Amino acid sequence: MTTQTTPNSLANLFETYSLNDTITLNNRFLMAPLTRCMADADLVPTYDMVAYYARRAEAGLIITEATIIRPDAQGYPNTPGIFTQAQIAGWRKVTDAVHANGGKIFVQLWHTGRVAHPHFFGGGDVLAASAQKIEGSVPRMRELTYVTPKPATLEDIQGLVRDYAKAAENAIEAGFDGVEIHGANGYLIDTFLHHDSNRRTDEYGGTPANMSRFALEVVDAVVARIGKDRTGLRISPGAYFNMAADSRDREVFDYFLPELESRDIAFVHIGIFDDSMEFDYLGGRASSYVRAHYGKTLVGVGSYSAETASEAIAANKFDLIAIGRPFIANPDYVARVRDGVELVPYSDEMLASLV
Repeated sequence: MTTQTTPNSLANLFETYSLNDTITLNNRFLMAPLTRCMADADLVPTYDMVAYYARRAEAGLIITEATIIRPDAQGYPNTPGIFTQAQIAGWRKVTDAVHANGGKIFVQLWHTGRVAHPHFFGGGDVLAASAQKIEGSVPRMRELTYVTPKPATLEDIQGLVRDYAKAAENAIEAGFDGVEIHGANGYLIDTFLHHDSNRRTDEYGGTPANMSRFALEVVDAVVARIGKDRTGLRISPGAYFNMAADSRDREVFDYFLPELESRDIAFVHIGIFDDSMEFDYLGGRASSYVRAHYGKTLVGVGSYSAETASEAIAANKFDLIAIGRPFIANPDYVARVRDGVELVPYSDEMLASLV
C-alpha cells in the first residue's frame, strides 16, 4: 500500500457543507447509490447490508441503493423495499449503525417504471408515462423480457404520488436523515420528462409544464410529508438510458429546473453517467447545463477522481461529489483520499458480495 502526500488542492473536499439549517455534512463526498441486489426474499435489508453501509459512514452523506416504494416498482431481483414494517425495521438497523459511526444517510426512493417486471409482483400492469416498450431483459434474470407498459391513468398517478410520500414517511420512521427521489436514468419519473418516452396528450404530456408536472407533484408531496430540508432529487437532463435523445427535452428541463429551485430542496443530483457524456442539445455536459439553470446545491457524478472533483468544486461546477465504484472497492475511501493512500482498483468481481 503506497502512501503519498495529499495535495493541498484537495482540502475543499474535506470542508463541512451545510445542505440547509437542518443538515450539515462532514465533508463533500457522497457515497453514490449503488444497486447491489442483496436484500432477502422479502426485500428486507440484511445484516451484511448493515455492515456494508456502516463501514462507509465517513462519507459526508450516504445515498443508499435504489429502494422500491411499492411492489409494482420492482425491476431487479432482491432490491430492498421500504413499504412494509419488516423492511422499515431492517433499514432501522442500517441507519442506527451508520449514525453510530458518525455518518448521515438518505434512502433513494425508486419506481423502475417500464423496466419493472410482473414476475416480481405476481402479475399486473407495468406503469410508465406512455406505452413505449423497450427491448431487452431483466439484469441477472435474462429469461425475463420487458413488457409493454400501461400508460399511467390519472388515478394511477395520484396513487403513485401518495406512495412516494408514504415511502418518505417510512424512511423517517426507519431513521434516515432524508430521501433522494430517483427521477433519473430512464425509470418512472424520468419517462415523464423526455419526449421519446412521454407521448401523452393530457395534462402530463406535450408541453414542458405538463411533462414536468408528475415529477413536481412527487417532490411537493414528499416535501409536504417530511420537509424540504430532507428531500433531494436525482435527474437525467440528457436522454441516454433506454431512450433516445430529443432536442425538445431541453425545453422541458429549462422549465423544470427553475421550478425545482423555487422549492429549495436539499440538493439536485446528476444522473449516473450524465456528466461523463456530452449532449449537443444541452450544450455540453449535464452539470454545466444544470448549473446554469439551478443555483442551489448540486451533486456531480461521472468518473471523477478526487483531484478532478476538487477542481470542479473549486470552479463552481457543482458543490458535492458522488463517488460510486471506488466506494465498493474502498470502504475507507474518504480516509484513503485524506491520507494520500493508494486506492484499491474496482473490479466487477467485487459485486459478488458485500464487503
